[in-house]
Amino acid sequence: MKIGIFGGTFNPIHFAHLRIVEEIRETFALSKVIFVPAATPPHKPLADDLSFAERLKMVGLAVQGNPHFTVSDLEGQREGKSYSIDTLRVFREKYPTDELFFIMGSDSFADFKSWKNYSAIFSCCNIVTISRPGTRLFLNQALPVDIAHEFCYHESQNRLSHRSGYSVYSIEGTQLDISSTAIRSLIRQGKSIKYLLPATVEQYIKQQRFYE
Repeated sequence: MKIGIFGGTFNPIHFAHLRIVEEIRETFALSKVIFVPAATPPHKPLADDLSFAERLKMVGLAVQGNPHFTVSDLEGQREGKSYSIDTLRVFREKYPTDELFFIMGSDSFADFKSWKNYSAIFSCCNIVTISRPGTRLFLNQALPVDIAHEFCYHESQNRLSHRSGYSVYSIEGTQLDISSTAIRSLIRQGKSIKYLLPATVEQYIKQQRFYE
């Protein structure tokens, strides 16, 4: 079985998240995609102090209509920072015979060297990077120099194959220029966020008066 793992703060989750992950699911014939909200992001403070439970709830509402999508509270069960390598190792143990695909933004991959034990991630799963609107990531140029010798670059596919047998892929997909930051800003301005995120999530945000 092929399983996708998609982490993020999801503050809030929106249609750009959902659409690109659906395209990746279809492209790689994934049986399911697990959305993993970060409890304590290690790289930047969480805006608006929304709790893990509240963001987990929003993700659950957003994915409930897709039988291939599910949400995990794994990072909320651990204390300390939410490091991806720790999360991936748990999923690797849980699904020892399955093929894992770790989904991330291209901006995160470009900053990969700042991640905890980043080199170990390449031996744990495949990686699928998502290009942001108006940008394209050239994988061979984004690799940290100290581990570049572990990879072979396939230019025609813009794909890296790692010596472990796993690969790094770059996907452009449908470019929806929607961001959680922009949604929070609209709410603070008293403007509509309709059609930027699922109606169930919009309703929950309004009920709880988030981001106001």
